[in-house]
Amino acid sequence: MTGQPDFDPAFLEPVLGGPVRLTAIDGGQSNPTWFVTCNGRDLVLRKKPLGATLDSAHAIEREYRVISALQESAVPVPRLVLFESDPDVIGTAFYLMERIDGTVSGRTDLPDLGAAGRRALHLDAARILAHLHSQDIKALGLEDFGRSTAYYDRQVRRWRGQWQALEAREDPRIDAMADWFASNIPPENPTTIVHGDYRIGNVIFAREPARITGVLDWELSTLGDPLADLAHWSMFYDLRPDQMGGLSGLDLKALGLPDREEFLDTYRAAGGCPTALGVFHRAFAMFRMAVILEGIIARAEAGHAAGANARAVGALAPQFADLAEMLLSTDKPLTP
Repeated sequence: MTGQPDFDPAFLEPVLGGPVRLTAIDGGQSNPTWFVTCNGRDLVLRKKPLGATLDSAHAIEREYRVISALQESAVPVPRLVLFESDPDVIGTAFYLMERIDGTVSGRTDLPDLGAAGRRALHLDAARILAHLHSQDIKALGLEDFGRSTAYYDRQVRRWRGQWQALEAREDPRIDAMADWFASNIPPENPTTIVHGDYRIGNVIFAREPARITGVLDWELSTLGDPLADLAHWSMFYDLRPDQMGGLSGLDLKALGLPDREEFLDTYRAAGGCPTALGVFHRAFAMFRMAVILEGIIARAEAGHAAGANARAVGALAPQFADLAEMLLSTDKPLTP
């Protein structure tokens, strides 16, 4: 994100009741996010990007709703302040939440923590994900937050459709993989809340002791198969450090990090979905990311990138397609 907002901060003053100071938060590639200070209060603003967006993308209304539903749950989320749907205020819909003290890292190996802290944070992430997937959807008022059946059928259609809507580069593998996914959907697991982008980069954490204090970026959240979140987290075991801060090639034991199996065991012991994570789930996570990254490139070319490094991140799309193709070629499930 650039240092200058795409709206006049003065337009927030009637909303917040005083002079407003903004500070850009870089690193995200979707919804522009800003630190907001007003009358001694520290807040965070999330908004839609300007310009045309893909259908159902940048759904900050959904972010606000699910965070609101989880306020008193075992899943740590920020305290919400307000939601504004009127685009006339700052150009797009936005919401405000209280700022959580802590650290965000774009690297899954958490280089600023010691081995004990890294281990504690990763295992905390496993337990929190299990808590999310154990939430009572009806009690939270989220029965209509998504459909309760055919999650992967809809996901395959959605991301194939997003790819076609992008009119992106030629890559016949995308349609070929979409065909394979559509024909090989595994049995459904009981429906849960799905975060949609659960990873180290989307949590904020304290250092002493190391623990997660907030789960962020709920834009892709819905109701669906909990293995989708597990596959997304698991993806970072297959990515190199230069691929979105992955872990592949690192000495996990020396770093204090749990391997994939220990993360999954911890998740299941905390009440998470007991079904084995298979090649379908892992490959689809890579396929989906390839399409998402193409969307980042498209927004950068249209001049609406949310992150300063949007082109570099988006350029990873073919590598994710490669990894999806490689996983499908193995066709070996990851047993619990």
